Amino acid sequence: MLVVQKFGGTSVGDLDRIQNVANRVSTTKKDGNDVVVVVSAMSGETNKLVGYAEHFSKNPSRAEMDMLLSSGERVTASLLSIALGEMGHDVVAMTGRKAGIVTDNSHTKARIEEINPQAMHDALNDGKIVVVAGFQGVNASGDITTLGRGGSDLSAVAIAGALKADLCEIYTDVSGIYTTDPRIEPKAKKLESISYDEMLELASLGAKVLQNRSVEMAKKLNVNLVTRTSFSNEEGTLITKEENIMEAPLVSGIALDRNQARISLMGVKDRPGIASDIFNKLATAEVNVDMIIQNKAHDGATNIDFTVPVSELKDAKSVVDSFVQSGDIDADSYNEDICKVSVVGVGMKSHAGVAARAFLTMADNNININMISTSEIKVSMMIDEKYAELAVRSLHDAYELEK
Repeated sequence: MLVVQKFGGTSVGDLDRIQNVANRVSTTKKDGNDVVVVVSAMSGETNKLVGYAEHFSKNPSRAEMDMLLSSGERVTASLLSIALGEMGHDVVAMTGRKAGIVTDNSHTKARIEEINPQAMHDALNDGKIVVVAGFQGVNASGDITTLGRGGSDLSAVAIAGALKADLCEIYTDVSGIYTTDPRIEPKAKKLESISYDEMLELASLGAKVLQNRSVEMAKKLNVNLVTRTSFSNEEGTLITKEENIMEAPLVSGIALDRNQARISLMGVKDRPGIASDIFNKLATAEVNVDMIIQNKAHDGATNIDFTVPVSELKDAKSVVDSFVQSGDIDADSYNEDICKVSVVGVGMKSHAGVAARAFLTMADNNININMISTSEIKVSMMIDEKYAELAVRSLHDAYELEK
């Protein structure tokens, strides 16, 4: 069996933890598997390197930042390879370039375009453990690029797809995917398995275990993902095709996203294309709009409310201000004291009444719903932030997810 194992920054946070990873990798190899390991930089290392750069410049070149930041993963890969070699294994460390990871030209947030796995295949055929520095690749010109947030997970999934690996294990500091955040609801239960689509919804709705880009790529390449902890031997959560899950539950999880802001536009001029102009300009500014409500005002003008991530609110305000100044919008207001709570489950597709139960639960707890958005497997509600944890616990109880 060919297994790709990815270890995040906390898993390789110091020399003892790197040794712990080496022990785990060694066991996997001794069990008769071929192993490719993808590693992140040691926790805190990337921030330290960013600090070094900012000592000299507040706006350093993105290409130079890629050269700098990619060194963190190379250090970890080398140290892990040395540890495995000392344990008697034949091992080779590879940079993103050596592993054949080719990206586009977007420095600090590159996208993988292709992987030439020949060097990895050759090493595996020679019986070696392959250790790859994650988070990085090279563009067509041979310049080092980095993949942005969640880049090491993305490296691992892409490598698993290119090698047609049997399994891709993502090791973190949490033991799997839970029905909701256990810090909010102690009765939260770890899921044995979840579909790609459900995981994509949970990831986009605030669950922090995996980034959407990694899950999207796993679905596209049909890679079976397992997320588990590197600090114990307990089983993790399998992320796979819906048809591989024997009994899909009605609801798989409750997600909470506090990174939300509401923008209200009052007196939007009633002319054809005005909404298109506003949202196209927001898209050009790379502002991700989520929920949208449009209401006709009494004077023929329109009121539009929508939500954006708090981290993108400043850019959204700049766009809105341009329409206020041009006279297309009479007034605007902003509210950051909101959050989005969501119910996710593939079972919704074949069961009526899931959304109704969510709305009834909110009403029973005197929680006002400000905005709603739905998809085939999700119901999201925008509520006041002060009710966030009450909403999560109440919904978890309503769908009996602890069972």
